[in-house]
Amino acid sequence: MNITITPTEQTGISRRLQISVPTETVATYEDQAARKYASQVTIPGFRVGKAPAALVRKRFAEAIRQEAVELVINEAFKEAVEREGLKLAAQPHVHDLKVEPGKPLEFELHCELRPDLALNTISGFAITRRESAVTDELIEEQIEKLREQKGDWAPVEDKPAPGDMVTVQLSTAEADGSMPEGREYRLVLGGGQAIAAIEELIMEASMGQTIERSVRWPEDFPDESQRGVTKNARVTLTDVKRKVVPALDDAFAREVGDFDTLDALRAAVRVDMGEHARREADADVRGQIIEKIVEANPFEVPNSWVNQLIEGYMQMYGVPDAEKQRFAQEFQPMAARQVRRDLVIDTLAEREKLTASASDVDTRIEEMAKARNVDPGQVYAQLQKAGRLQEIERELTEDRVFTWLLEQNSVSA
Repeated sequence: MNITITPTEQTGISRRLQISVPTETVATYEDQAARKYASQVTIPGFRVGKAPAALVRKRFAEAIRQEAVELVINEAFKEAVEREGLKLAAQPHVHDLKVEPGKPLEFELHCELRPDLALNTISGFAITRRESAVTDELIEEQIEKLREQKGDWAPVEDKPAPGDMVTVQLSTAEADGSMPEGREYRLVLGGGQAIAAIEELIMEASMGQTIERSVRWPEDFPDESQRGVTKNARVTLTDVKRKVVPALDDAFAREVGDFDTLDALRAAVRVDMGEHARREADADVRGQIIEKIVEANPFEVPNSWVNQLIEGYMQMYGVPDAEKQRFAQEFQPMAARQVRRDLVIDTLAEREKLTASASDVDTRIEEMAKARNVDPGQVYAQLQKAGRLQEIERELTEDRVFTWLLEQNSVSA
């Protein structure tokens, strides 16, 4: 395609190109668009495709012009990308489009490029492995969490206390001071479901009692319009339940799982917590290596990739529209780190030929099948249906990259 390309800006992974398409080239694309319209449109008095070209161009001039412009822009940007040898990170953006009859079509193309990572320094780093000790105290805390999970709520006649589940009729005064009819709420005291002043009001009430008094909303309340506001609140206590946890004995161990004794349960918890601590330590070591590589080999990351990752997390977490801007701002540093991490892994996997093969994936699936005592073909079909085969390949590739990196660096306890 006969176009003129003039680079106007080159900053990091950003490129701006001024594109100019000659008038005669634009006219050629207009002719192409006109012929397409002439073969498709229906004009009264003429069969499809038989209307005079002049009549078609006159009647559909704007549509033909618009289609021609789109064709020119698409072909021009492809030509520019190929001629300049650009490796795009995302679809380029067209700015300052100028389309005037009898003049060249001009626009500026804003491009974001894939970063080219040299990663010259990837060894000689000192990494500290930080593995948390599994103490008796931590094991007992986990056992207590299991007891909480197995606990049942039982009604009590006492005044409510922190940890109790209460049902209340709650109303707060309107701006004019009127008190609307109360709404029923069920909440666990101390769980952050109500402001502290409301919880204090609830804990003063006896069963069936109504208490009303002035309450001040905290300064950090989510609704800014209510921060620091003082108004009357009315609470009627209708139900109190207290969690009763099972006794800490062998019967509890059998209820939790396939454990004959409490000691057997404790031993299993110790093993699980130890494995979790090792996984956390492994992840921390990997994180340290990536941080040191990025620090020693700084590079830009495409904003489009970071934003795409943020958008994916917002969809996964169901972030409401009103919270999206705040979420994006808070999550941006984490998303940028994730993109950098993936780029380092991908670069090393390709450069050092560490990418997992189809044979590696098959081996992992066979291991999974053996652990489940099922046919490997069944596991493969399940993973394929769930779209997780690529996830398995990614995990294996990462394992190979980090194994290789650990051989190049020093890790001490």
